[in-house]
Amino acid sequence: MDLNPQISAADTQPVEDTHDTGAPVFGPAARQQFAAAYPELPHTLRHNLADHHLLKLDSLAALAGKLPANEIEYNRGDLPIGIDAKPGETGLTIEETIRHIATSNSWAVLKHIERVPEYRALLMALLEEIRPEIEAKTGKMLRPQGFIFISSPNAVTPYHFDPEHNILLQLVGSKTMIQFPAGNPTYAPDEIHETYHSGGGRELTWHDGLASGGRDYPLGPGDAVFVPVMAPHYVRVGPESSISLSITWRSEWSFAEADARCFNRLLRKAGIRPTAPGRWPATNRGKALAFRAWRRMAGSD
Repeated sequence: MDLNPQISAADTQPVEDTHDTGAPVFGPAARQQFAAAYPELPHTLRHNLADHHLLKLDSLAALAGKLPANEIEYNRGDLPIGIDAKPGETGLTIEETIRHIATSNSWAVLKHIERVPEYRALLMALLEEIRPEIEAKTGKMLRPQGFIFISSPNAVTPYHFDPEHNILLQLVGSKTMIQFPAGNPTYAPDEIHETYHSGGGRELTWHDGLASGGRDYPLGPGDAVFVPVMAPHYVRVGPESSISLSITWRSEWSFAEADARCFNRLLRKAGIRPTAPGRWPATNRGKALAFRAWRRMAGSD
């Protein structure tokens, strides 16, 4: 997902209102659950995103043809939980991978689907439904983005973390997300956070001793799971092909946490052992402002 922690002018603008007047995807009970747990507690909720024509395999293959090559990632599905770098490709095209996902032994993600107008409209309608709950806790909804995952049976998405607030909606097939506590250095050391927010990869080192700290979130069609910012996780797909949609957004809090991590990397390079940024509702404002000032002086902003 998005690796750039810097805030642009566009990021500070409120998400536009494109609410669909049809039946809501998140019902009252789901919104109540979300409001009680957001932004720090992982939880499952129900959704009513029906058999949407934009989320069929043929439509997704067409979407892949409209996205820039750097917004498409696909590789083997039979991966270990932990990997050190991006795995190799399968030799198939992305269109072949999607259309034959049941047999291609693959895992694919279509990133930043909001680049395509009809998918942006879908994303924004979903986010608009929960905007009040989001903005009551973490302020303006910033940088809305969507990601679609298409996976072969039994595929694994390896152990990693992401910088966004994220709801993963399961649409077709089943999968289990295994989540670990966000902000706990046992599962993602501070140095890895700092490297990531300075442009490094999001893959995390796995060993079996971590397994007992994870919590399973089984998902079938109509289920969704909320993933807090930077919560380590991995995913196992069930015995059938899977399609999932991630709807994500950033907040000033998430950007401040990222910039505080970048400032800590500067401190660590200077021989200082910094304190990790606080989780929400800690603002991390001091370190964030210090890093943004350093970035401006360094001419990289």
